[in-house]
Amino acid sequence: MIAPTTLPNHVIIMKLKSVLALAIACLLLISICLTASGGAHMPPSDHAGSGRNLQALVDEAAKTALEKFADKKLKEDQLSITLIDMRDLQRPVTANYRGNERIYPASVVKLFYLAAAHRWLEDKKIADTPELRRSLKDMIVDSSNEATQYIVDVVTHTTGGYELPPKEMEKWQHQRNAVNRYFTSLGYTNINVNQKTFCEDAYGRESVSRGPKGENRNKLTTDATARLMMEISTGKSVTPQRSAQMMQLLKRDYSTRSKDADDQGRGFTGIALAGIEGARLWSKAGWTSTTRHDVAYIELKDGSKFVLATFTTDHANEREIIPTVALVVISGLKDVR
Repeated sequence: MIAPTTLPNHVIIMKLKSVLALAIACLLLISICLTASGGAHMPPSDHAGSGRNLQALVDEAAKTALEKFADKKLKEDQLSITLIDMRDLQRPVTANYRGNERIYPASVVKLFYLAAAHRWLEDKKIADTPELRRSLKDMIVDSSNEATQYIVDVVTHTTGGYELPPKEMEKWQHQRNAVNRYFTSLGYTNINVNQKTFCEDAYGRESVSRGPKGENRNKLTTDATARLMMEISTGKSVTPQRSAQMMQLLKRDYSTRSKDADDQGRGFTGIALAGIEGARLWSKAGWTSTTRHDVAYIELKDGSKFVLATFTTDHANEREIIPTVALVVISGLKDVR
């Protein structure tokens, strides 16, 4: 029998150090490989997964509308959609279809003038008078253009009238851009909110401001519009108290009949809510001879909360495009995780 060999202590220690160094090197190599592969073996976060699923839902809504109204020649560049899933208010998820395209917003721009007016009121830049409150109500509830013209005058300290000399017009236009500067300070991009709304047309300095080819007309994106509606509905626009006042004006009744096909509660996104028990709707619609838009905040009985902004162009008389988009969202949102 051969006796076992006894190694000196210093040799044993050296071997242990070699094994330890090799183990550390292996762990580092594994870490480097995982980093280079983007963590491919790690499951995606729930938030990232929700975003991808929500995008698929928006894509489905757009595809459904385009196919359903193909015989009406609805084209991709005539539709824009932004959806914000607000079931987790700490981590809302946004998806869009052409959501950053600049589009003439019609009366949807009044939502921006409403928020600006409350900011000015909060900062005591304008007086809180019964006439101002009457105008805010008529601008949002009835979508009055005349009330909007008054609000724009008050907020920007400008008035319409005869053409001004170039120097005076430049100063006037700077003042008129006050609402643009406010939303730019909040990080809003790719929008223009400095024009009044009219039943017919603009004249004098209002026409000059718009530009000979309409290059300075109001423009909004569904992304920006949905963002503002979300901020109002969550109490983050100006202050919680002022957001609540705005929400009171935006509240819509979609459950009863109306003789007006363009009723804001019954003629746009609200059409999709007919027969859905327990749904609640806040919205601002806009329509002209060439546009039909709506931005809506909706709460459903199952706990769903979302903002949906849908803009359509060159199909102003097609009342069913917007609710078609909304129906796909309502039926599919429950499956988004």
